[in-house]
Amino acid sequence: MKILVINAGSSSLKYQLIDMETEEVLAKGTCERIGIPGGKLTHKANGQTFVIEKELPDHTEAISLVLSELVDGTAGVISSMDEIDAVGHRVVASGETFTETTLVTDETMEKLAPLSELAPLHNPAAILGINACRAVMKGKKMAMVFDTSFHATMPDYAYLYAVDYDDYKRYKVRKYGFHGTSHKFVSGEAANYLGKRPEELKIITCHLGNGSSISAVDGGKCIDTTMGFTPLAGVPMGTRSGDIDCAAAEFLCRKKGMTQAEGLDYLNKKCGMLGISGVSSDFRDLTAAKAEGNDRARLALDMFIYSCKKYVGAYMAALGGLDCIVFTAGVGENTPSVRAGILSGMEAFGIRLDPAKNEYKNDGSIHEISAADSKVKVLVIPTNEELVIARETAALL
Repeated sequence: MKILVINAGSSSLKYQLIDMETEEVLAKGTCERIGIPGGKLTHKANGQTFVIEKELPDHTEAISLVLSELVDGTAGVISSMDEIDAVGHRVVASGETFTETTLVTDETMEKLAPLSELAPLHNPAAILGINACRAVMKGKKMAMVFDTSFHATMPDYAYLYAVDYDDYKRYKVRKYGFHGTSHKFVSGEAANYLGKRPEELKIITCHLGNGSSISAVDGGKCIDTTMGFTPLAGVPMGTRSGDIDCAAAEFLCRKKGMTQAEGLDYLNKKCGMLGISGVSSDFRDLTAAKAEGNDRARLALDMFIYSCKKYVGAYMAALGGLDCIVFTAGVGENTPSVRAGILSGMEAFGIRLDPAKNEYKNDGSIHEISAADSKVKVLVIPTNEELVIARETAALL
């Protein structure tokens, strides 16, 4: 079985074609500047990279170009579209409408449309991608795989906000969580690495990147996560503020003369590491600036590390113990100082880092960085959200 995985953005589209018998990526690529002058497809297959500069007025045109490359005599990896058994689409927000991977039908698309208000930057783009695929690949089976599904196992006392309960029932205002495919993948890989069944383990997964979230996974199921109603909540991120007093947000809007929409844009795009440091949202830049004596870069990193540390501690308590901590994503996999900072001072909880192992060279494999006498295993596991989407799609079909 071959699954085409699609992750559509408003002006971009990422894809992978995966052979599910071996879980090998046969081809992958990115369409850029969809609907914007200067469209481009970067396609990787057969050990080569192919770049096609072509105007891409819409997602339908982008999908058509991707499919033509997949069957191309030089850049292609299949002889015809018939070899693609199904398409798996990444969708960010499911609300309470969907709690698991769902087949794309006219009915499910109707139910998906109203959920765009929960993720206005992501869901409309996913719908564009799905509709484009349906137009070009008529009759092909397709699935929606949600970022939020893995968090659907949270108990009500963990996902509810203390607002009027009738308002929760009416407007579905609650914690949903995000990065679910990543948290699911690395927690499963951790169990495999440790040679145990997921049901036997208590794991904290730290997906740390430009967007960051931490999850508590008990017996293979998420019981809590840091992101909330939207991806704005939780730890401070590249440009997102993370947790903030709602009254402070309203106060800032009044003082800066911002509308509600402008205030949300400010908290999502101009705060976090960028806002504190004044340097960058990129942790590589922040680490370099700190080394050069930039105190605001130091402050930004300290705030991020401290917030992550607090959540790790809180989730140890929520889990009632801990077997393993996993770091993943761009920062989690590539910034030793952040990992060391988060776990410093946790020896009393049975967590000991091996400084030498923590400075490993990232080669795309799993690395165990805990000390030999650490009661809690600490792993760095490269995430693979596309593979989760392919697996979920294959399982559904």
